[in-house]
Amino acid sequence: MDDKKMKEHQRVNDILLGPLERPALAWLAKKMPAWVWPDTLTGIGIFASVLIFVSYWLTTYNKNFLWLASFGFILHWFGDSLDGTLARYRKIERPRYGFFLDHAVDALSEILIFIGIGLSPYVDLRIALFGLVAYLNISVLVYLIMLTKNYFQIALWKIGPTEFRVIAILANVVVYFIGNPSIKLPIGAVSLYNAVVVLVALLLVVFFFYELFYVGRQLASEDDYSRIFREQKEAQKNERHEQKTRERILKREYKARKHARLKRGVSDSPTRL
Repeated sequence: MDDKKMKEHQRVNDILLGPLERPALAWLAKKMPAWVWPDTLTGIGIFASVLIFVSYWLTTYNKNFLWLASFGFILHWFGDSLDGTLARYRKIERPRYGFFLDHAVDALSEILIFIGIGLSPYVDLRIALFGLVAYLNISVLVYLIMLTKNYFQIALWKIGPTEFRVIAILANVVVYFIGNPSIKLPIGAVSLYNAVVVLVALLLVVFFFYELFYVGRQLASEDDYSRIFREQKEAQKNERHEQKTRERILKREYKARKHARLKRGVSDSPTRL
């Protein structure tokens, strides 16, 4: 994929908090000092994901580290969301490099965050890994949609990475003040934080299958239309070729008859009385 195609693809970012996030990012991009580059912000995002991982792990020893994890989510939003905005504001985009680095770092951050949550005393590691698989699965789907439909869908049903960070911060605050109570469900008792992660993971799974069938049907219809169009064009081309072939045959036959008449001494001109 060349630079032109990378620039032309449509970014769909209609998240719930978009009306607040977009002006905030634009303001921050204007206020960033000259020594701060997009790669600097990407590095801050990586540091924030490590901080979240370590903070959740340390909650095993002290629940106050939930506040540090929450701060990590804010710092992660700052670095992860602002790097592209700053590049576009300064007109120093590197479309292929930026796309590659940003989403490679996103995958690393997702792994660190979900495993960190699973190492805390609040969420079962197996449930956290289920959430991680669901999130990575959505990431793959988003990239496939971008390649096949030429638009990059950041949000699902108006919920994007920013909203997921807010959910995590709210869960941290609730668990800090009221603990991690069990919720009775038909499948058994589930802790509050486990229920939050399961709910997020199920939302991602539902969205995956919805987009899988919806986009799949769109692509199948578009490909069928393209195939029918190609077949019609090919049929028209073959028809023109056959018409030209028939015309050449008729011309050869006419020339052959004319040559035969001349050879027999018969003139093509009208007989004069």
